[in-house]
Amino acid sequence: MSRAFVKEDSGADTLPERPVSPNRNLVTRRGLAQIDAEIARQREALSAAGAKGERDAVAAASRELRYWSARRANAEPVDPPQEGEAITFGMAVTLEDEKGGRRTFRIVGEDEADPAQGRIGWVSPVARALTGKWIGDEVTLPGGVMDIVAVDPRPEAAEG
Repeated sequence: MSRAFVKEDSGADTLPERPVSPNRNLVTRRGLAQIDAEIARQREALSAAGAKGERDAVAAASRELRYWSARRANAEPVDPPQEGEAITFGMAVTLEDEKGGRRTFRIVGEDEADPAQGRIGWVSPVARALTGKWIGDEVTLPGGVMDIVAVDPRPEAAEG
């Protein structure tokens, strides 16, 4: 019988790969630890799904494991300089708007970005606007013009 007339058991074989960014994979030490933790988590998920015979779960965990393994293989850990005159990767930057409202962002790797937690990917428009600037400089962001009022080069803790 032709394959055209055979019903597939599931969509597991057609699960698309997660796209990998074409940018350099710069990561903080915290981000590198997150990648390692995700690889361990996906290995456990793959093993559990395989033991239960869950094809869709095996396919999903396999896809995630391929993605995170690729991200680990090309990860470039970067520590921010301890002192400097220009904002770079890994630094935390505090901005103040004209009404005195403040917001702090840390420039991190793409996979560890979480804007709600103040972590922005180094390729984001906000991070690009901040890179190379320093305390006292103004930056124009989608929310308006803001002043850079503080910079913290200390790395973020590896946990959580």
